[in-house]
Amino acid sequence: MTEEQKRILERQLWAIADTLRGKMNADEFRDYILGFIFYKYLSEKMHLYANEILAEDGIDYLDIKEESDEGKAYLEAVQHESVEQLGFFLKPSELFSQIAKRGNTPLEDGGSTFILGDLAKILDNIERSTMGTESEDDFDKLFEDLDLASTKLGRTEKQKNELIAKVLAHLDEIDFKLADSESDVLGDAYEYLIGKFASGAGKKAGEFYTPQEVSTVLARLVTTGKKRLKTVYDPTCGSGSLLLRVAREVEEVGAFYGQELNRTTYNLARMNMILHDVHYRRFDLKQEDTLEHPQHSEMRFEALVANPPFSAKWSARELFKGDDRFSQYGVLAPKTKADFAFVQHMIHHLDENGQMAVVLPHGVLFRGAAEGHIRKYLIEELNMLDAVIGLPPNLFYGTGIPTCILVVKKCRENPGDIVFIDASGSDNFEKTKNQNTLRPKDIDKIIDTYRQRKTEDKYSYVAKLDEIKENEFNLNIPRYVDTFEPEPIVDLEAVANELEILESSMKATDQTIANFCKQLGIVSPVGTGK
Repeated sequence: MTEEQKRILERQLWAIADTLRGKMNADEFRDYILGFIFYKYLSEKMHLYANEILAEDGIDYLDIKEESDEGKAYLEAVQHESVEQLGFFLKPSELFSQIAKRGNTPLEDGGSTFILGDLAKILDNIERSTMGTESEDDFDKLFEDLDLASTKLGRTEKQKNELIAKVLAHLDEIDFKLADSESDVLGDAYEYLIGKFASGAGKKAGEFYTPQEVSTVLARLVTTGKKRLKTVYDPTCGSGSLLLRVAREVEEVGAFYGQELNRTTYNLARMNMILHDVHYRRFDLKQEDTLEHPQHSEMRFEALVANPPFSAKWSARELFKGDDRFSQYGVLAPKTKADFAFVQHMIHHLDENGQMAVVLPHGVLFRGAAEGHIRKYLIEELNMLDAVIGLPPNLFYGTGIPTCILVVKKCRENPGDIVFIDASGSDNFEKTKNQNTLRPKDIDKIIDTYRQRKTEDKYSYVAKLDEIKENEFNLNIPRYVDTFEPEPIVDLEAVANELEILESSMKATDQTIANFCKQLGIVSPVGTGK
């Protein structure tokens, strides 16, 4: 797919989303449009797979007569294979194209066929088809945010039906090219829409989406020196985009793991995985509070990435002092700032050959008390901190606070130093209308500097551990990367000469004004203080 074709597809999808926009908030119509796209994807996947099974008999899945004995036999065989391979099942009459066609079939009274009841039943049947199977958890309540009874779709059932039928008709016209195994048209389109919704969702955006360029930085950091990953984990996975971004930087990822607190976002993440053709056996996402109720306790991962909620509150209960994630540090992160609790959680899950990159507010670099103690332990006792990277301001949706990335490794190739990078300078990002962005060249510079461990004037510095110890383990970047621009030297003699010339010029002007006033017979303002 060319870039132009991609842009056309994106415009088409956003135009369809606009059909719903006037009736609800961005995060609400996001759930509808992304839910319908996912249903279309499942339908097309089902149709293609069923036709593969039926190819020997020369039958198209849509031609099966569902009520006949022969049709029931075919459906039973297809269902068995489909649930095993795809993780779900849809009858021919339940496919997206069929329900869209029915919804847009005009009736004699000028209306259209009522499909809301059928659609709700079909979405429920998708989940039911997985019950008792390996994929049950991955499809459980996946469509619960797609409320077809909501008055936001219309005041009457007829209005709701017409709006949904219209949306389905527009989506049905778009070819997602699922038969092309090399194409990820739908995956890219989904990512585009998630990003667009995030840009309009204000503070809520940070709950489900990390800007693509920041995701790329994190992904490239944790894949340094690797072509394949056994596992990747995100403890605050949001829509799953960060996990998927890591997969783009290597040839293969064995399995994806994540945890997400928000139920709606958790549903979005599971859809996002399946839409990117990640088999249900290759991802394990859980919905729970990561710090309070971790769901992958005994597991260790090769790559970890995260953009946790900045300075979130957590319980910091006394019993956590005995938790393996926190016990060795002797203190807990403060209740009002869970930033280091997430760091400790991630380090606990880091495999021996693992690497992690986490986005945090700048405060973690210099705050004292418990956070200072944890920071010192991380550097002096564990010696796992590999790099500190300062990011440009205003990169994230819903907040403009300064942020940084901590890179942590268990087995460091350079255990005697830490790389500091200050990528916040105005030359290292692009200013846009609503927020700043990292350009490809800016990302390349960050990654190249980290991988080569370069010291560059006003950009980066490789600090020895002794120097960090002398700074009492304060990691504030300006202590290590001097970005100070000296003020230009003022030539006082030249300034004095300019003032003297200016004073002479003012005297001449005053005299001219006084002469004019004398000729006009009026009092001159010069020297009067008026």
